[in-house]
Amino acid sequence: MPQNFLACDREQTFLLPPDVREWLPDGHLAWFVLDAVAQMDLAAFYGAYRWDGHGRAAFDPAMMVALLLYAYARGQRSSRGIERWCEEDVACRVIAANQVPDHTTVARFRQRHQDALGGLFGEVLGLCAQAGLVGVGVIAIDGTKVHASASERATRDYEQIAREILAEADAVDREEDERFGDRRGDELPEQLATGEGRAKWLAEAKRRLEQQRAEEARPIPASRVQRLRESKRRLQEELATECRANEAYEAYRARGVMRNGRRLGSHSPPKPYTPPATPQGKINTTDPDSRNVKTPRGWVQGYNAQAATNDQHIVIGAEINADSPDFGHLQPMVDAAQAELAAIGIHDKPDVLLADAGYWHQDQMQNIVSRGIQVLIPPDAGKRKGNRPGWDGGSYSFMRRVLDTDRGGGLYAKRQGMIEPVFGHTKFNRRCDRFQRRGRAACRSEWRLITATHNLVKLWRHNTTPALA
Repeated sequence: MPQNFLACDREQTFLLPPDVREWLPDGHLAWFVLDAVAQMDLAAFYGAYRWDGHGRAAFDPAMMVALLLYAYARGQRSSRGIERWCEEDVACRVIAANQVPDHTTVARFRQRHQDALGGLFGEVLGLCAQAGLVGVGVIAIDGTKVHASASERATRDYEQIAREILAEADAVDREEDERFGDRRGDELPEQLATGEGRAKWLAEAKRRLEQQRAEEARPIPASRVQRLRESKRRLQEELATECRANEAYEAYRARGVMRNGRRLGSHSPPKPYTPPATPQGKINTTDPDSRNVKTPRGWVQGYNAQAATNDQHIVIGAEINADSPDFGHLQPMVDAAQAELAAIGIHDKPDVLLADAGYWHQDQMQNIVSRGIQVLIPPDAGKRKGNRPGWDGGSYSFMRRVLDTDRGGGLYAKRQGMIEPVFGHTKFNRRCDRFQRRGRAACRSEWRLITATHNLVKLWRHNTTPALA
């Protein structure tokens, strides 16, 4: 008796179902994304297009939003990868109705609707609230470092930038000398010297122009030369700010009167300061907004992505900054989370706020406590043996006593399990560990879109997971 296998005949022809909706099972994530988008307010997207119908037809924003949400939820953020999925992935073909927007269209859609895409965070959070997933009894705040779309090796000081700009200009001059020789370079080309050649050239130029006008408007090109000039301008601006501040300080010294009206003491005169002649700072010429931030595995060029989550792993606040430490970002994140909740009609304030030792900021903690929110933050880092030197008595000792109680310690023990899985799922399972776009505003929009799709996946699983008896 011969061996028994299922037939694998690649020459066999067959017909796919004529209805594209039959390609996916009912409980697939793609169907859930389409249903969710149908409930969202997409006026910000549609408002960016002409109402008179003139111009080349664009892809429906609702389709593009659903495509991006599904792709981000599956960890695909590359515009070329999304284009490829529209050809190869059945779910993307269903979402796009067998249309294939190319990678340029996807990239331009993200650029054009940057703020609106960031606003989808609130739309998804509202859907989670309707499902009862946005409880705010206990919330946790933490940050994670995300690579920028830049290398730390692209960081330059002012002199290096100036030398590179001069080198670029010199290279342009040499290239023009090789091309034009002794000519100016603006003479008419040979094909325009005759009437026939001129007509042919103009026809070809008109065809290219018509093709260009049919496409969406291209954003300002981010060429290296432009980035170098922008980096130089920023360093010069920082130096000018420093000089203005020093002039104000020197005027303050000359008056000899302090803010409270008392005269400056002769025993401790303010020391004079002379600003440098050239900017002394450094800046990344690829993404000037990014900074060299510290991670447990070393320093990376990137951003500090902040999130506030509840005990059901729903992100209720998402912001970014370019600071390496978390110090000073406790109250801004609480304010951001409460603003997001208020926008969807939830005005309940959190009962307990959890954060690690890096967020210890006494003034901000007191402001939050004055709102009726209990704050649990250890004054000592987990890796430290013993108390932090000089941090004794007062609120430091009080917080240590609170965390030593069964209730305080039990509540704080929830912190890691509330927020670390969100970062783990986002950065490792979905591979969202590096921003695709450049600039703080663009990266903020992308981070909010990333966290929105995290919430969307949690909502989908909440609706599809059978309830335990």
